Amino acid sequence: MLIPKLLWSLLVYDICCSTVDSIEAKINKYPKKWLGVLPGLSDVAMYCREAILKLPMKSILEEYKCGKVRLVTMLEDSDDPVVKTVQPSIKTGRKWKVAEAIDEAK
Repeated sequence: MLIPKLLWSLLVYDICCSTVDSIEAKINKYPKKWLGVLPGLSDVAMYCREAILKLPMKSILEEYKCGKVRLVTMLEDSDDPVVKTVQPSIKTGRKWKVAEAIDEAK
């Protein structure tokens, strides 16, 4: 599928959240057309897991954030001492910071 390929690119390259948000907005047009719903339908309705109609879709932005957090924790918890000491900076823009999300989760 296209989404895993897209998520790999988002994980490897430094892309900000607003760019991912605009990509998601462009991608969301097509399922809305296919389902025959109004264009103003919110993303909450499309990706909600507790609604009566559960669509098998995942938010690209949420998957992007999970991937970045997973990458940072994988590098921090590595057994290799060289990888632990390098600590690369993961840039995600001004809207959302990986380090803040990890600190908030801990």
